[in-house]
Amino acid sequence: MAYFPEALIPPQFLRAGESGVVSPNERSLLKLIWRHPGLSRSEVTDHTDLTQQSVYRIIDQLAERGIVLLGSPKPGVGRGQPSPTIRLNARYAYSCGISVNTDVIGICLMDLAGNVLSESSVTLREHTMAQSLDLVRARLVEAQKLNNLSAEALFGIGFAIAGYHVGGTRYNAPLPLHEWSLIELGPLLAEFFGKPVWVHNGANTGSIAEAMFGVGRYIKHFAYLSFNYGFGGGLISDGELLLGGNGNAGEFSGIYDAEESKHRPALQYLIERLNRNGVDVPSISYMRKHFDRNWPGVTEWVDEVTPAYNRLINAIRAIVDPQAIVFGGQIPSDLAQMMVDRTRIYDRPRYGVHRPGPKLIISEIASDASAMGAAVTPFHSTFY
Repeated sequence: MAYFPEALIPPQFLRAGESGVVSPNERSLLKLIWRHPGLSRSEVTDHTDLTQQSVYRIIDQLAERGIVLLGSPKPGVGRGQPSPTIRLNARYAYSCGISVNTDVIGICLMDLAGNVLSESSVTLREHTMAQSLDLVRARLVEAQKLNNLSAEALFGIGFAIAGYHVGGTRYNAPLPLHEWSLIELGPLLAEFFGKPVWVHNGANTGSIAEAMFGVGRYIKHFAYLSFNYGFGGGLISDGELLLGGNGNAGEFSGIYDAEESKHRPALQYLIERLNRNGVDVPSISYMRKHFDRNWPGVTEWVDEVTPAYNRLINAIRAIVDPQAIVFGGQIPSDLAQMMVDRTRIYDRPRYGVHRPGPKLIISEIASDASAMGAAVTPFHSTFY
């Protein structure tokens, strides 16, 4: 039987007498309010095809349910009686994002308005899957207590894992995560946590985080490069995640054959190079925190992966034509800049005119983007 997290949403969050959380019109208004918090109620009408009467009625219904809050009017906006401002009610619900990488599990709690309430992590080394989940649940309970959050207000869980999608909620993860691979994660995790669980590839949730909290605030079409133990990514088209026919759009490592794959920009190979050069780097998380571009082996590794990297950049440019390519995942910003500096665009101008190309942008999300994206996914999938 197919697994659908929407069927497990707690009843208190559902519309009266219906199975959904919000109607299509309510969702479109909530998406607008997410993007523009503090809009006045009268201003909302200018951004939709709905009548003013319909907008006011929908907003009043959302306010009555506690999903949005009406605030003080903006001075000098509109005619007649001042119109209240509107914001998502942060206290209405919160979610938990869990991102499983090869060395660490990132955990992020987020409220409905997109505020990060808590961030923590669990080391994976020498822990079984069951032990790791017990540790994650303990961190969740601890964060709930510290933030005075009730278990009932937990809307759902977003879960991200490194690896490509196989079918349903099954993913094929790298060797360090073999125990997590090729099993239906959705129903297993939903039973463990007692909440609906939305499952994604980690690079996809990183892309979602970038779309909602990073460059996506001003760029609607971009490719996201996720540098982790392996190397993958995601595609954002018109502000939304593009999954593709099999759920694997953005699996950029797929363009390389077996030999070329060893020279792609996967951070596992950089760590191996550093360790051979006498630099003790126990994990990717450690490398991100302590990275030094002058470590012996860094420049040599970047030079080695540059041809494969440049071929990918040009393939993305030619096939996807994004406005930007974002360097994200777990890559240190200094290392990302080294790769940007080595970028070569295979452009052949015609009549002296170059074909427009994407901007190369290093992500400014300093925390675990994959966990952040996982945390916002339950809300993004249902409310906005």
